[in-house]
Amino acid sequence: MLFKTPLSSPRGPAVIDMLQSVSGIILALFMWAHMFMVSSILLGNDAMYWVTKMFEGEPIFGKGYPILVSLFALFILSLIVLHAFLAMRKFPATHRQYRTLHKHLGGIRHTDSYLWYVQVITGFALFFLASVHLYQLIMHPADIGPFASSDRVWSGRMWPLYLVLLFVVELHGGIGLYRVLVKWGWFMGKDPKVGRKRLTIAKWTLTLFFLVLGLLTLAAYMKVGYEHQDRAGERYQPAAYSHLNSASQGGNH
Repeated sequence: MLFKTPLSSPRGPAVIDMLQSVSGIILALFMWAHMFMVSSILLGNDAMYWVTKMFEGEPIFGKGYPILVSLFALFILSLIVLHAFLAMRKFPATHRQYRTLHKHLGGIRHTDSYLWYVQVITGFALFFLASVHLYQLIMHPADIGPFASSDRVWSGRMWPLYLVLLFVVELHGGIGLYRVLVKWGWFMGKDPKVGRKRLTIAKWTLTLFFLVLGLLTLAAYMKVGYEHQDRAGERYQPAAYSHLNSASQGGNH
């Protein structure tokens, strides 16, 4: 063979692990950035509208292009598929392997091993739940905004999926980032035990923070959607735009 595949090379497993870690870090950081962006609804409809237009590239191009949302959602979905493919090689593949795993987990009673198992379960659920959300964004990129998103959450009955997705994403991402830092020895300090304890506290603090933020954000979308259900499908127009439009129409009379 003139060329060796990564798995046939002695360095193959390390390369695959690094790719898995890098893709996981990117997804975890995106997850938190995404939470801050969607939580803009807590600051009001105008704030969320501005975030929507930013995703569509309006501040750069002077006009919104929803196709940019589709392309970015497709990129995130591709990254999730890649990350899942790299991670699946470590999952138990047979019923016998699952039984052996459960036996070992019950015997060693190791916290990080339990966290890994939680990550396996949440990762499996995340692959399907996130795919539903991202498919909707890919196919309907213009259906984002204070009213459009709220209508999807409430009138579209998507809030149960988003509620489950919130817990799955935050648990999987928080645990995953913690395990990557421990695995590669990043931010561990001179004393591994102290470093692990410090990272554990940081992990659960961040997870709790984003869960609370996510619940408040979902409740806000549900409230707006409930109040807007009789006009579901109507798009939001910011106050400044409405005043300009009214003035323009008044000047034409």
